[in-house]
Order: sequence, then C-alpha cells, then structure tokens
Amino acid sequence: MIRPIRNEEDYETALEEIEELWEAEPGSAEADRLEVLVMLVEAYEAEHYPIPAPDPIELILHVMEARGLTRRDLEPYLGSRARVSEVLNRRRPLSLEMIRKLQAGLGLPADVLVQPYPLQPYSEPALTHTGPLRS
Repeated sequence: MIRPIRNEEDYETALEEIEELWEAEPGSAEADRLEVLVMLVEAYEAEHYPIPAPDPIELILHVMEARGLTRRDLEPYLGSRARVSEVLNRRRPLSLEMIRKLQAGLGLPADVLVQPYPLQPYSEPALTHTGPLRS
C-alpha cells in the first residue's frame, strides 16, 4: 500500500523502493507504483528541500560563461559598456526593459531576473581640498 511521505524515514523508504522499481516494465503495476512514488517524493522534496531561485546576476554570469559571451555581447540587452559593468558589478539593478531584452534575446527566464538581489553601494569619493581655505 502506498502512503504519504510524512518524515525522513518515509522519504528514505520511498527512495529505496523507487530504486528497486526503476527498471519496471512500462504499463505494469510496478511501473504505476513507481510513478506514484516519484510524485510523492517530488512533493516531499519541494516542501522540505526547496531550491531557491538563482540570483539574477549569477544567472547572467553563468550564461555568459556557458555560452562564451563577453561583456560586450551584453550591450544590446543592458546598454552601454559602462551600464553593463554597473549591472554585473551590482551597482545598478536590472530595469524592466533590460529584463525584457535578456528574455527575448538570450532566452533567460524573466521570473528569475525579476528576483531581488543585493546591490553594492557606491563608495563616496574622499573630499580633498587643494586650494587655500577662504572665509
């Protein structure tokens, strides 16, 4: 009998049974049992081991590396060379227009790109005075 997965012990037992049933003949009772167990395990994992959405900038950097893209390749999507640098260095957030262009042009998921992510604050330049003080 198949039961809900309520704890780690149930989860481990279900994983072991899935492993035993992995080679089940399609259409058989064992294959049906395997399919139901897999659904139960996926539901348990989604609740107890959720995978957070990736950081938008980390996603962009990963895609750049995986596709061999340079910062210059991002200019059509993000703007000028300086703007690309600001975004990738977390000095400027992605705008809605940038997100739309990244989705359309590179196929990046907008639902990930709209996630909040930390920005690096600009450091204030040191104030220096080189001339005589006037009162």
